[in-house]
Amino acid sequence: MRQPTRSPAAPRPYRAQSRTGSRGGPRGVRGAGLVLGLLATATAGLTACGDDSSTSSGSSSSAVAPRSSAATTPGTPTGTTASASPTASHATAAPPATKPASATPASCVDRAAAGMSQAQRVGQLFMSAVSTSGMTGAQSAAITGGRVGSVFLMGHSTAGTAAIKRVTDQVRKLAPSVKGATVRMLISTDQEGGQVQVLGGPGFSTIPTAVQQGRLSAGTLQKDAKTWGQQLKAAGVTMNLAPVADTVPPSLVNVNAPIGKLQREYGTSPSTVATHSTAFLRGMLQAGVIPTAKHFPGLGRVTGNTDFSAGVTDSTTTRTDPYLEPFRSAIKAGTPFVMVSSAIYSRIDPGTQAAFSSAVMRDLLRNSLGFKGAIISDDLGAAAAVSDHTPAQRAVDFLKAGGNVVLTVKPSDIAPMTAAVLSRMPQDAALRSAVTDSLRRVLTAKHNAGLLTC
Repeated sequence: MRQPTRSPAAPRPYRAQSRTGSRGGPRGVRGAGLVLGLLATATAGLTACGDDSSTSSGSSSSAVAPRSSAATTPGTPTGTTASASPTASHATAAPPATKPASATPASCVDRAAAGMSQAQRVGQLFMSAVSTSGMTGAQSAAITGGRVGSVFLMGHSTAGTAAIKRVTDQVRKLAPSVKGATVRMLISTDQEGGQVQVLGGPGFSTIPTAVQQGRLSAGTLQKDAKTWGQQLKAAGVTMNLAPVADTVPPSLVNVNAPIGKLQREYGTSPSTVATHSTAFLRGMLQAGVIPTAKHFPGLGRVTGNTDFSAGVTDSTTTRTDPYLEPFRSAIKAGTPFVMVSSAIYSRIDPGTQAAFSSAVMRDLLRNSLGFKGAIISDDLGAAAAVSDHTPAQRAVDFLKAGGNVVLTVKPSDIAPMTAAVLSRMPQDAALRSAVTDSLRRVLTAKHNAGLLTC
């Protein structure tokens, strides 16, 4: 987890606001189309991106052009109303999405990939930081130099929606020019609530902690999360690195540094966390904002914070652990992204951080839990947990182990990270295959969110 940014000392009382948050332009057809794009892929059993064994040629011009596939990443719940049980089957199904202005997902993903340079393809797999107070020259240079496809808004702000919209407008101008397709930037932030709410001020509700959210009914929480998502969208934010799907047992609440001490957990039982984290996730999807279930396979049973401590280890969680239920629920609800933690899970893959573990990402998350979307890292820049790897090693090892989007809060890491991937690809078939797979998953998620059109 990245270091939380604290809310103002005297925040406004929590009140879910009713504004729809459409940013500039008509609220009707375009907004509905983007939401339906996320809602269209909710049904269980969708196969978006193929398996992890995709192959590619060794040439630099075609090594990562995705093969044709169904190219539909899970994107939403099967209904629009949360129930007490996240697996309840009586919810109303979302109508089929119609996207008359765009090609079908598979063909558009293929077209976009084919129109990219190798550097642009690799750049789509990276997320760099931009300050909420305004993009600096160094931050802009990292994005353009690395052909970066996603950004993370960093640093607590009370400036409000209009100010953040000016920053995101700047970021959007840095999206790559791709022949035959329009590929927009993913713009993300941490908008969980409580101490981990990056964006505040006029236009943003003061979001309660996850502990407080866990006391609401699932239906109320889903409705509130939709409002919070609409506020993000009004500010030009298209992705929320939330909800937290970690369960902290009662005995560890006061000593669990990354989650419990910051009141980031929805409850102390997997069932409560599953119900409420999924309600939050569904609300974001309804608002047309991409949610991210984190931090797989869970940070609730550790004491150290991976941001500040190396060797943080969970010696309890297993491959069949009941504490995986919130992540399983998020996958069933159609989460497009899952964030993997940087802790070590000694009963799953001893001695290897989850972010570099094929056993965690491919065997457990993909094969056992059936996740078809994109896997994003926690911070691989400043985090102490990955300090035993160079920036170049972090990027290569994460992608080869099955990860898809490298997040770093240090823009200076982008150049060595992307250079390492590009230089290794010609002689490393496994890395070429991993880049192919990752590009397809990322572009599919963008297409489903209306951020990729052909």
